Amino acid sequence: MDEIRSSMDMEREVIRLGFLPFFRCGIPGFSIEEKTAEDYWFSGEEDGAWEWKGPVIREGHCAYGKIFNRKAGYVSLEWLPDLLNYRRSLHYAKDEDTAALDDVVLQTIACEGGVTVKDLRRLLGFARGRGRRSAADWVDTIPDERKISLEPILTRLMMGLHVVIADFEYNKDRHGNPYGWGVARYVLPETLYGRLDAGCAPEESFAKIYRHLRGMFPDAPERKILALIG
Repeated sequence: MDEIRSSMDMEREVIRLGFLPFFRCGIPGFSIEEKTAEDYWFSGEEDGAWEWKGPVIREGHCAYGKIFNRKAGYVSLEWLPDLLNYRRSLHYAKDEDTAALDDVVLQTIACEGGVTVKDLRRLLGFARGRGRRSAADWVDTIPDERKISLEPILTRLMMGLHVVIADFEYNKDRHGNPYGWGVARYVLPETLYGRLDAGCAPEESFAKIYRHLRGMFPDAPERKILALIG
């Protein structure tokens, strides 16, 4: 297609390809960064690719998060069940303690329905005071929870497709106009899209995705294709 010049262009390209990293991924031309017209990548005068992320998510045809080698990107709803099926068969936590931290955050998101990082910090802090067992156990293992970064935890959860980004929320000026960087709201994919069943084993989902990507990029290095899948 021609260069991406609108949120509709971006959405259509995700749906056409099935998968689309936001940033360069080592396969030439396969990213929103490379496909977006230069005037719409970073623009101080009008909305561009960065501002279109939320509108594309809200249309409900594409899921978004840090899902490609721990970097941001989209997967269409056609391919989401297979990617989720394969990714949830993998383990991104390095050990049992890390997995336990991830599970506490995941369960908190599941209970709340959707949260920002600020919400998570508030909820986990309150959880210790209320004696909620899982959150208390998590906090008790940390000398000072203020030193814990939620970003790597959320990234692992997104890579495993346990969590996606539902939207971006912005501060508003006195005229009601949004400004600054959007704050991500995290949810479970099932919260947004309902039951996601690939109807096959994780290995079959992997094979389907591999054939699809290899068919689009026959000359791409094998390691780049594998890195995108997971």
